[in-house]
Amino acid sequence: MQRRSFILKSGIVGAVALTLPNFIFSQEQDMEYSVQELMGQTDIDLYGKGINLRKEAHDAFLKMKVAAYSDGFDLKIVSSYRNYARQEGIWERKYLKYTQNENLSPLDAIEKIVEYSTIPGTSRHHWGTDIDIIDGYQKTTGDVLVPEKFEAGGPFEDIKIWMDENAQKYGFHLVYTNDKKRRGFKYEPWHYSYAPISIPMLTQFRSKNIMRLLHNQDLLGSEHFTTGFIKSYIVNNILDINPTLL
Repeated sequence: MQRRSFILKSGIVGAVALTLPNFIFSQEQDMEYSVQELMGQTDIDLYGKGINLRKEAHDAFLKMKVAAYSDGFDLKIVSSYRNYARQEGIWERKYLKYTQNENLSPLDAIEKIVEYSTIPGTSRHHWGTDIDIIDGYQKTTGDVLVPEKFEAGGPFEDIKIWMDENAQKYGFHLVYTNDKKRRGFKYEPWHYSYAPISIPMLTQFRSKNIMRLLHNQDLLGSEHFTTGFIKSYIVNNILDINPTLL
């Protein structure tokens, strides 16, 4: 189980007193992160009930939440930190669904999974820096994290416009953009990353032998992780993101 450190009363009132994060001198920029930490395989300190981010990202999110609230939005986190075990559960549930219920071949199932879901150990949600957000004031049915709901006429159209105009002020950047030249994961208008921490974490992750790490994974379908597939996954899914996060 991950260890959570909750800040007392980390709500609207407490957030007003926070200062804007200093992007140049981020407290965690010079930290060294272990392979286990980068892959979500060890405990980290997380802050805020229902937020679950590293301290600096948590504080920045609260400031952004206050600003959104002032403009009539309830900035609500649907998903933030996910450890390895949780990501593995997502992977294996989808793998079984596609191979058993939809009769896809293992390779086709894997390609289907990585349209939106990461291989466990490579998710940015392992870092305590990334969030999936919606406007909590808007009522909708079914899956909330679908692109159409963030487009014109959708329930989250206005919060997407607000985030486009304001998120970077607080250090949060869209990860998987709708750039037609971008490959890898499909467009996710809900997924933002706290750049002052996630950029150095990605830099360190890139310095590891990701090829070897993925070859050593013991997952459903991992026997089909060919060298070519892993190389493509690293280039397209891990690295072909919003360039401001590289």
